[in-house]
Amino acid sequence: MIYALALLPSALFLVSAAIAFASRPMRPRGALMLVNLLSLVAVGAALAAAAALALFGAGVSPRLGTDLLGFAGRLDLVSAVMLLLVSFIGWVVLRYSATYLDGEARQGPFTGWMSATLAAVSLLVVSATLLQFVLAWIASSLFLHKLLVFYPERGAARRAAHKKFLVSRLGDGALVSAALLLAFAYGTGDIQTILGEARNGIAPVTALVAAGLLALAAVLKSAQFPMHGWLTEVMEAPTPVSALLHAGVVNAGGFLLIRFADVMLNAPIVLAVLVMIGGFTAMFGGLVMLTQSAVKTSLGWSTIAQMGFMILQCGLALFPIALLHIVAHSLYKAHAFLSSGGAVEAVMATRRPGPVAIPDGWAVARAFLLALVIYGVIGFLFGFWHKPPQALALGAILIFGVAYLVAQGFADAAPWALTWRTSLYAVAAATGYFGLQWAAYHLMAGTLPAAPAPGRLEWSLMILSVTSFGVVAVTQSLFPLWAHHPATAGLRVHLANGLYVNALFDRLLGNFRVEAPSLAKE
Repeated sequence: MIYALALLPSALFLVSAAIAFASRPMRPRGALMLVNLLSLVAVGAALAAAAALALFGAGVSPRLGTDLLGFAGRLDLVSAVMLLLVSFIGWVVLRYSATYLDGEARQGPFTGWMSATLAAVSLLVVSATLLQFVLAWIASSLFLHKLLVFYPERGAARRAAHKKFLVSRLGDGALVSAALLLAFAYGTGDIQTILGEARNGIAPVTALVAAGLLALAAVLKSAQFPMHGWLTEVMEAPTPVSALLHAGVVNAGGFLLIRFADVMLNAPIVLAVLVMIGGFTAMFGGLVMLTQSAVKTSLGWSTIAQMGFMILQCGLALFPIALLHIVAHSLYKAHAFLSSGGAVEAVMATRRPGPVAIPDGWAVARAFLLALVIYGVIGFLFGFWHKPPQALALGAILIFGVAYLVAQGFADAAPWALTWRTSLYAVAAATGYFGLQWAAYHLMAGTLPAAPAPGRLEWSLMILSVTSFGVVAVTQSLFPLWAHHPATAGLRVHLANGLYVNALFDRLLGNFRVEAPSLAKE
């Protein structure tokens, strides 16, 4: 019965939702206090579940139903980490919403739908059966839809929610199909049994097709190119919803791939496709993000880029690192959205947006050389020979981002303090990457599979990824020097509009125009 602790946070959020729905719509003071208390207890329950895992090991709660049609809570390192993440961010967002929405006519229902979404996500991350996983996946999306149309008079909000609804239903269909194929291939709906069979090399054709459908569901859930447009448009919803997206909602695609990692490893072609989709989305989203002037829109494009990088990590079979990325990015981005108003005030106060100094070509060359040397030295100290090549390639991509900062420090107009500080950033980034990678692999040993030895296809994709990200990083560093060139100015306009991919998708859906009455209300 100790493993039933895994289901307790979901139950607590569900009770919170019932209390919020039963309260008065505007300023339900007592209900908000109870919701805050229950969400805090949910964090405590997640901590208790983690403690039970440390004391008794991984396990499954008593099952309700059969293997194929049953419900149970699974407690292992992956579910414990995600449960802590979802419950903690959920508590913070619910507490923030109580003040943010004070005075709104429908604050009670908003809190109810937010609590219901958290209940569904909490149930998703501890699912022990395919049926429970699929139902929680669909429920979290449907509950989120209610939050996205919280302001129904906003035409842009309705359009974004409609687009998200259609994309999500495609993802749901892919997941349901994958679950049916996995149940047929292995004769059970128990996830642990399926993973054990897949780890032993048992991979029927139906299971390989299921891996492709799982990848499709993950890509659609995590706003990957070209189905990414809804994520930047849902900023029409209240700010707490943007933060809630990072509590296992938009990054649920990565969790899906991590949870079924053993199944995915049997389909290397599918992983290769994920590398290409995730890598392109990461570069595309990062470039567009740099052209955005609105804080929340810029953060939305940043999330698209980060989700692409997460999918890239899963495609490289670096599942422990992908889980670490989910945790780090979720905490950072939830905080970034909740403090986005303060970011605007900070920029207005300093009056110094943009790079501190503009580096020339020689400064950029020295910066990238120094960053790679630092990466090589620290990697050698941590033991290059113990690392999979995929992880080394990923580290090289990450250090390119730090090299951009170092290039500003090497610019002629930059003060010496900036030069030293940015150089230390490179050292800290390389040390942090190898240190966290070591911790993630040691903690997840036995729970998540290690990356297999790469073949020719994998080597080609790694070389392509490192080269592409390197070129983008160099271009980004030198961009200020080209800012006044006519061709560059035109490119900036096109990038600011996301190369019009989202507009084409709108037209395909027949949803390109917003009705005049709704537009007037905005």
